[in-house]
Amino acid sequence: MTDPRHAVATERGRYYRDPAGGPDLISVTNALSSIAKPALLPWAAGRAADAVIAAPIAAARRARSEPAKLRRELVAAHRIYTDEARNLGTRVHNRAVALVLNAPYPADPEVEPYAIELARWFRLWRVDFARDVEAIETTVVHRRYGYAGTGDLWIWLPTGPHGRRQLWLIDYKTSAKKPDTVVYDEQPLQLAALRHAPVLLLPDDTDAPALPVRRTALLNLRTRSHRLIEVPSGREQFRAFLAATRTARYLHNAPSAYDTILPPWAPGSPDRKAA
Repeated sequence: MTDPRHAVATERGRYYRDPAGGPDLISVTNALSSIAKPALLPWAAGRAADAVIAAPIAAARRARSEPAKLRRELVAAHRIYTDEARNLGTRVHNRAVALVLNAPYPADPEVEPYAIELARWFRLWRVDFARDVEAIETTVVHRRYGYAGTGDLWIWLPTGPHGRRQLWLIDYKTSAKKPDTVVYDEQPLQLAALRHAPVLLLPDDTDAPALPVRRTALLNLRTRSHRLIEVPSGREQFRAFLAATRTARYLHNAPSAYDTILPPWAPGSPDRKAA
C-alpha cells in the first residue's frame, strides 16, 4: 500500500527498478493482478448501485438530462472507491511506521482508529519495538524470478514451543467495511513471494540476505477491531505465485493485434498482391 522508493508506475502496472542494474522487476501485487477475481464484478456493480441508491431522485433526473455522463460516472464509481481505499491504506501504513519508530505523524482522524487498533495489537503481544521488530517497510528482491515487493513488518513473537520466539512476516490489511476475518485467495501467494525472496534492499541500496521468516500472517485492521490470521506461505503457495508471475509477464508483453489470414485469391491478400 505504500510507495517504495524504487517502485515505478508503468502502463503495465507497478515495476521496481533494480538499484544493482539489470531488468526491471515486476511487483508482487502486479503479478497477482493476473489472477481472476470473480468477486470484483459484483462488487463493482454494487458500487454503481450504491451511487444510485444514495441519490435516487438526482440519478433519475440525470438519466433523462445527461444519460451518457451519468453512465460514465456510474461505471467509474468503483475506481473512485478503490483510489480512496488505496490512499487510506497508504496513510495507515505510514502511520504504522511512525508508531513503531515513535515518530511524529500529522493529525489524521480517518487513520487514527486503525492506528489505535494496531497499538492495541502491539500491547496484546507485549511487543518491545527495539527488541522484537526486525524490519519494517522493506523491499525484497528475487532477481532469478524477476520480481520485487515490499513487506510491512518482520517481528519476533513468542509463538514457538515453550514460548520460544519465532520470526513472523506480517502484512497489514485495512478495510472500512469488510469484517476482520476476511482473507482473499491471492494473499497467501503474496506473503509467499515476500518470504521466499532471497535479498533485502537496505536503505543504502545494497543487498542483504533475507531474514529467516518462520511464519506469515495478515493483520486485519478495522476501525473497531483487529485480527491476526496466519496464512500458509510454503512451496506450494510460492509455486502458484511464480505461475501468476509468468502469466502476468506474458500478458504484459503479448501483442495487442494479430494478422488476419486470407486465401491467396481474396482481395487484400499479400499473396494476391505478390502475384
